[in-house]
Amino acid sequence: MPEVLRGAEVVVDVSNSPSFAPADVMEFFTTSTRNLLAGAQEAGVGHVVALTVVGTNRPNAISYFAAKTAQEELIRTSGIPYSIVHATQFFEFISGIAGVSANGDAIHLPGNLVQPIAAADVATAVARTAAGTPLNADVEIAGPEVMGLDEMVRRGLTFRGDPREVVTDSEAPYFGARMEERTLMPIDGVQLFATTLDEWLPANPPRV
Repeated sequence: MPEVLRGAEVVVDVSNSPSFAPADVMEFFTTSTRNLLAGAQEAGVGHVVALTVVGTNRPNAISYFAAKTAQEELIRTSGIPYSIVHATQFFEFISGIAGVSANGDAIHLPGNLVQPIAAADVATAVARTAAGTPLNADVEIAGPEVMGLDEMVRRGLTFRGDPREVVTDSEAPYFGARMEERTLMPIDGVQLFATTLDEWLPANPPRV
């Protein structure tokens, strides 16, 4: 690892676990982050930037969030200057959320509030952060609109002609866990980006 990073001034970690099973995702993020930080330390890297999720620092029972929280803490305590970028849910997640929430021809989702963002805007935020001075702190980024998680998926599927019904169900889990209404919402001081869902959808037709 150190030889790969030799000469690098900034390391940007946008890696993701191939499995979201609780033990797998925790093992992935803790092991990969320890290895990356050890290599960065030895190579003299001056700034580690990591992409994570809005909501990891809120009370929740989502195993993926627990693993991301562990990753974040490893970075904060590494001694390497860092910046941690928390993004809200991506528009690109609509199909995946529908897939894991489907029950026959219906998709059950809670109306928990989200402020979703386009992946292209996330990339811009991460690039700007990497080009800047280390924050030694966390920053949150979000899109311009607040909506229910159910509404986001419903609007996406309707635009794409998907006939499945999105049922608003306050008891429905999100990736296996229930959340508070604002778990996925950013807090004061969030950096807002301009792309709306209605702008994003026509530019991102479903893959065939």
